[in-house]
Amino acid sequence: MRIKHVLHLLGVFFLIASTAQLSFAQPSPKREVRGVWIATIGNIDWPTVATGTNVEKQKQELIQILDQHKKSGMNTILFQIRPAADAFYGRGREGWSRYLTGKQGKAPEPFYDPLDFIIAECHKRGMELHAWINPYRASTTLNPNHFSEDHITKKKPEWFFTYAGKKLFNPGIPEVRQYIIDVIMDVVSNYDIDGVHFDDYFYPYPDSRNTAIPDRLTFGQYSNNFSNIEDWRRNNVDVLIHDLGVAIKAKKPYVKYGVSPFGIWDNKDANRDGSNTHGLSGYRTLFADGVKWIKEGWIDYINPQIYFPFQNRAAAYEILVEWWQHHTYGRHFYIGHGAYRVNEQKPGWTDRSQIPRQIRFLREQQNVQGSIFFSSKSLTDNLAGLQDSLQRNLYKTSALPPTMPWIDSIPPNAPFGLQLRSSENTKLNHLVWQKPDRASDGQSAYGYIVYRFKEGEQPDLNNSKNIIHISYNEDDLQFDDSDLDIHQQYYYMVTALDRMKNESEPSNIRSTQKTHLYSTNQEVTRQQ
Repeated sequence: MRIKHVLHLLGVFFLIASTAQLSFAQPSPKREVRGVWIATIGNIDWPTVATGTNVEKQKQELIQILDQHKKSGMNTILFQIRPAADAFYGRGREGWSRYLTGKQGKAPEPFYDPLDFIIAECHKRGMELHAWINPYRASTTLNPNHFSEDHITKKKPEWFFTYAGKKLFNPGIPEVRQYIIDVIMDVVSNYDIDGVHFDDYFYPYPDSRNTAIPDRLTFGQYSNNFSNIEDWRRNNVDVLIHDLGVAIKAKKPYVKYGVSPFGIWDNKDANRDGSNTHGLSGYRTLFADGVKWIKEGWIDYINPQIYFPFQNRAAAYEILVEWWQHHTYGRHFYIGHGAYRVNEQKPGWTDRSQIPRQIRFLREQQNVQGSIFFSSKSLTDNLAGLQDSLQRNLYKTSALPPTMPWIDSIPPNAPFGLQLRSSENTKLNHLVWQKPDRASDGQSAYGYIVYRFKEGEQPDLNNSKNIIHISYNEDDLQFDDSDLDIHQQYYYMVTALDRMKNESEPSNIRSTQKTHLYSTNQEVTRQQ
């Protein structure tokens, strides 16, 4: 036993030593997802009690949140638009959320559409907006005062069961699944979102008494030739995941589709294909077969909530990362980090460097494409100094989301006609360029990247430190660079992005040295 204990301590030492070494040597990748969940249920992140139902205060607070996340290097916002069969958007079939206006069904006054607003603000900042939707939760309460008269639970009470003080859609009813798809397709059709995102709430988490789910009558009515109720439940979720994906891609193929399941798919002691863990199983408890969804190509990315520290006895972070990256089947795998846990006085979380070490660790893996943090307030409140670590170190330079070649692999054509005007009085360099012609797939530019290099420096487009501006606006054809050293000469180039973030060749190059303008035949380091 003593020998095993010593070996365990050595293992911990080498793990800590290796991640500490990475903190000094690890480069920041040009492409990785850096996402954050903005939770609206219970006003966790937005709008806060301080803003109440004041529209201008709500807008200003949201702008401040996005500015902080942009400063922290984030490139993806997952915004909760449907917490409980209600809406943070106006062009759909469900009523306004009480978490937005104080009363379910009541529109904001003066009117505005938060989803339109956040999409525009994210795209200005070079961030994607994924619409985060809870498919089956219809309420967080049974208080009749919290329901509008036209809420779906009142119009179709037979579609729901009650569990742990909440009303939940019954996934076994075919009309329920179609209704949910129709609700989500309202959003896909009517808004310029970049992605549709589900979290881990499928069938309910067990309550404290481990009460049985009240759906046996539904099973008897819609068994669909299944003899095992657990297999039937998993199939009900499978059908929704599959059919929604087909609908999304038929309408807008570029809209990304992803799910953030519970961190453990299944445990090895119950399933030889499971991970070497001993916790709640998403497969058996929530009836969510995330591995099947990504293996079949029904979703574009999976984002398991690995809210565990290194060396955790029940479910170790490093074990789950290793397991999941062998079950991605060519699609993207992002890691969900429990940022809200960083101040817990529990093993692993008392180490303030826990999540920074997790980020450095995942960057050393072959099949991990990024991180998503729960939740926004945990970062903006700088719990355990995590926001400082992102801003000053890990996410100090910009990053683009990874491309998805199974959707689109054809880059746009390069922008052209780059012009530069320098102003010594205002210490500002003004850049203007022309929109490229359409590429072979018919797409032109969706956005642009501006690169800046010091005079005499090799132009390297693979190094993210050279990126000074990203915008997702095809008509944003100019940029003012005011972050200048008056004693330094600079040169610039611009590339175009399409909707899937494929990047073009660079434009012509312009220099602040008036006696010399670089031409496009200068050698540029760029990955193809």
